[in-house]
Amino acid sequence: MTDDVPLSARIGSRLRQLRKSSGRSLASVAQQLGISSSALSQIETGVMQPSVNRLVELVGVLGAPVSAIFDELDVYERPVGSDAPDVAEPLPGVFVATAGDVAVAHLGQGVTYRRLTPTALPGIELFESSYPPGTSSSVDGAMLVHAGYECGSVVEGVLTFEFTEGELRLGPGASLSFAATRPHRVVNETADVAVAVWLTLPGGLPEQPSAGDAGA
Repeated sequence: MTDDVPLSARIGSRLRQLRKSSGRSLASVAQQLGISSSALSQIETGVMQPSVNRLVELVGVLGAPVSAIFDELDVYERPVGSDAPDVAEPLPGVFVATAGDVAVAHLGQGVTYRRLTPTALPGIELFESSYPPGTSSSVDGAMLVHAGYECGSVVEGVLTFEFTEGELRLGPGASLSFAATRPHRVVNETADVAVAVWLTLPGGLPEQPSAGDAGA
């Protein structure tokens, strides 16, 4: 795709590619998400930007991790005038992505997701999320439930993490972790931008051996 194609359209195209490669029809995916086929079509054509919740739900239905939307170079938003490679290999087996070539996904309400690894890492997702003032992971207040385990650390501003049992308001340096199957929502209720770094294990935490499994 050419650089003059809006990033939302490039992300939508990648989502459509993932849907088609999974063999799913537009109608079946929309039905599972609980939205209209028209709404899903608007996401795939870039007319509508998905919220964080919707993006995670969508790739989950397609059996793909969130990082899958970055696996095509044409969804990378590169700075004007940048001619550096997206991923360099200065030493054998060492991959490097410079600050000017970091993948950024712009979602609903201006929320952005940026992958913090130069290449995809199987079983691990490391992202930075940025929430402008007054934004959240879902516009309608819906909480997200998905597979895996989440670890988050606030690096700038203040974020409120909502759960069905209550909420936590965390500032810079604070961190939390929880099973992603627990309904959750992220909100920035302040007048400043808030940024968090997320480590997600889509497959959940590794099983720990019990005392009875230990060798003599």
